[in-house]
Amino acid sequence: MSSTGNYLLDQLPRAEADRLLPSLEAISLPHGYEIHRQDSPASHVYFPTSGMCSLVIRMEDGKVAEAATVGNEGMVGVQAILASDSSPATATSQVPGKALRVPLRNFLEAMTPGGSLDRLVRRYVAYNLRYANQTIGCNILHPTEERICRWLLMTHDRAGTDEFSLTHEFLAEMLGVRRQTVTVIAGTLQAAGLIQYRRGIVRILDREGLEAASCECYGVLRDLYGRIMG
Repeated sequence: MSSTGNYLLDQLPRAEADRLLPSLEAISLPHGYEIHRQDSPASHVYFPTSGMCSLVIRMEDGKVAEAATVGNEGMVGVQAILASDSSPATATSQVPGKALRVPLRNFLEAMTPGGSLDRLVRRYVAYNLRYANQTIGCNILHPTEERICRWLLMTHDRAGTDEFSLTHEFLAEMLGVRRQTVTVIAGTLQAAGLIQYRRGIVRILDREGLEAASCECYGVLRDLYGRIMG
């Protein structure tokens, strides 16, 4: 397969890639596009090639909290290989981009036991389990400012551009904090010259400074992905 822009797909040998190719459909993911809904059947697996998708858990009172973010390093619909026909979280496109999607049935048919796609996706599942555990620890133990820096770095990686849309309301939802808290911290980061923020648009000005201000979790997860996924 020629380069698709998605790291998982681009690692597949030609033979296995050819089995998926006829089923892949290129689509656009505008801001706010709902990919999967929590506890609802999932009809497709998505491989982002640009932009960023957010996975959130919705509680009975309507409040939501961050579960994960996914860009072109991964896939949305990993529950498919765990024999689950429903999504454990709501997945939406937060930073607009594009993706390749494949019907769930075709994806499962292409996953020959012990084949490259099977091994690759299982490694990605292993990474996601650690990602989830790290995020739980981060949300409990680390200060909100460090967590915001981590989130901005991960969004920056996936957006592929220094400037992207991000509202205070959304970031507050992701991190489970008050909007006013995000506003104060965003002002502090802007005053320090790390970011520029205006009308829902964030621009990263000092990437190294933002990494220094982040908690350890950004580096831990980045290095872990490299070790597990290669």
